This record gives sequence, C-alpha cells and structure tokens, in this order.
Amino acid sequence: MGAEQRLELLGAPGSPYTRKMLALLRYRRIPHSMLWGGHQSPPTDYPTPKVKLLPTFYFRGTDGSLEAAVDSTPITRRLESEYEGRSVIPNHAELAYYNELIEDYADEWLTKAMFHYRWYHEQDRENAGPMLMYWSMNTAPKDLAAQTAEAFTKRQFDRLYVVGSNDITAQTIEDSYARFLLILDELLEKKGYVLGARPSSADFAIYGQLTQLGIIEPTSAKVMTQLSYRVRAWLDRMDDLSGLDPVSEDWFAPEEARAAITPLLEEIGRVYVPFLLGNAAAASTGQENMETEIDGRPWTQPVFPYQVKCLSALRTAFAALPDVEKSDVSAALSGTGCESLTQQ
Repeated sequence: MGAEQRLELLGAPGSPYTRKMLALLRYRRIPHSMLWGGHQSPPTDYPTPKVKLLPTFYFRGTDGSLEAAVDSTPITRRLESEYEGRSVIPNHAELAYYNELIEDYADEWLTKAMFHYRWYHEQDRENAGPMLMYWSMNTAPKDLAAQTAEAFTKRQFDRLYVVGSNDITAQTIEDSYARFLLILDELLEKKGYVLGARPSSADFAIYGQLTQLGIIEPTSAKVMTQLSYRVRAWLDRMDDLSGLDPVSEDWFAPEEARAAITPLLEEIGRVYVPFLLGNAAAASTGQENMETEIDGRPWTQPVFPYQVKCLSALRTAFAALPDVEKSDVSAALSGTGCESLTQQ
C-alpha cells in the first residue's frame, strides 16, 4: 500500500484519545502516519476541523482532498465500515451494547479522573506542565518552555471546575478511580480483556485514559501500582496488539458477559449515570450549571451539551436492540443503577 493511502492523524502523547486511537489502528493493522503536534501549530495545508480536538484524523476522499474529522467514537465506527477485519465491535447485539456503554463511561467519566489527577495535586501539576509543553514543542528553549508551561498549568488548574473537580468532589473522583482499578483487575483476570479474549473499542477507550493515569500522572500512577500490577502491565500490552490473531469465539458468550461485567455496570451506575441524568436535567431547563449528588457527595459543574447527546445515544442504542437482547440487557442493568438508560 502506497504512502498516499496511509491514514493520517494529528495528536499528542498527553491526549488519552490520541493514545486510544493510535493503539486501535495498530491492532486493526490499518496503515497510518502519526503526526505529533497540536492545533497551535497544525500541519501546513491540512484542513482545520470545526472543533479543534485531538486526535484529528485526515480522511482522503476519492478526489484526493482531505477531510478533517474528530471524536474518537464515531471515527472508530467509520473505520469499521471502511476497513475489513479485526473488528473492535462485538458481533453479538447484546455485547455491542455493553461495549458502547463502557466505552462511553471511559471517554466521558474516566477522563474526569485524568484531568483531575493531572492538575489537582501540586506534584502532578509540576509534572504535567513541562511534559505537555515539550510534547507540543520539543525544540523550545528552556526559558520559553518554562514560562509557557507555567502559564498553561495555571490556566488548566483554574479550569478544573469544568470537569467537576474541586475540594468537595475530589474524594468522589479518587474513590471511583480506585474502585475501577480493582474491578478492571478482576475482569482482566478472566480472559484478558473487558469483553473476552480479544479487545473491543471499550478496551481502547479505557486504555487511552489509563495511559495518562497509570503512567504520566505521579499520584494516580502510584495508586495503580499499589492496587493492580495486572492493570499496569495490561497498559503496556495494549499499546501494540498487532500480533494478536482474534477469532469470533474470543468474545464472551452473552451469559458470561453479564456475570463478568456486573461489578463494572454497578460502578457506572454509581457515578456516571447520576452525572448523565443531572447534566441532562439541567440542560433541559436551560441552566448553565448542574447540581446533583454522586456517591453521597454534592457534584457541581457546567452543563455539557455533548454529554446530553451521550445519554440520548445510549438510550437510542438500547431502543434499537432486538427484543430478546433488549430483555437480556434490561435484566443485566437492573439493580446496577443503570436502569434509567433503558428509558426514553
């Protein structure tokens, strides 16, 4: 395959979504070229996406023109339709729904832990500012780099409220992260991945966030090694699964999946679903900020319109399930705190 047919993407090592998609491309053996950088210095003559997010994929049209695309979840589904083999979407409708729910949790809730740990604790701030600076501009003079890192760190610290991180919610976020690591440890022990013996897009979503939490941020990385060497080792393996040869039988059978992921569904119902419901309720009445309770503590943050769409997408996905799978998913979600996802 010629170089002109390689899929190009712009991203940064400190972007969990970049890491998610780069590992997914390796696993799926999709020829690609990684453009390290960011939108402060984008590639020359490349289109600009409507929303400047990382990673940005550049898809080439039949006429040779480039289209800039962002948002890892729809890009993953687009790759499924454009490249054959080594799918990251389970072929059973029930498992596909669990995959979508867990991927959404990773992308939208675990990222709160990532942002919190990166900027809330002083030692993590002191680590993150310079790292992000040099990831972006590796040749910057030290004095300029130090000044830029300091300014960027202050801006990000002042924006912690955007993801809900503050002195009241810090314990909620950190407790949830620790519980998740223990849940993931037990889940991986079964067959190696979240939904069986082969990775799904949910695995790559979790991996993306944990590349930062388990490797980059000192405080959360220490928590990970204290709680699960298995998860820490899994991160290194997930980085390049191009040598894995999956077969359809590697997915859990539906009854296996229900038993295996119940603790994870309970964690999602404990923290993420209350956030989704509170966010959607506030958005429906035109509020700029949401207030709810998560895990027994107050939670306040600005309303996120995108996560209103996430809730709607999960409910739509459930409604689209065949009757038998809909009944099985409904039973699996019952009692986990995720029941409201079955309601329109």
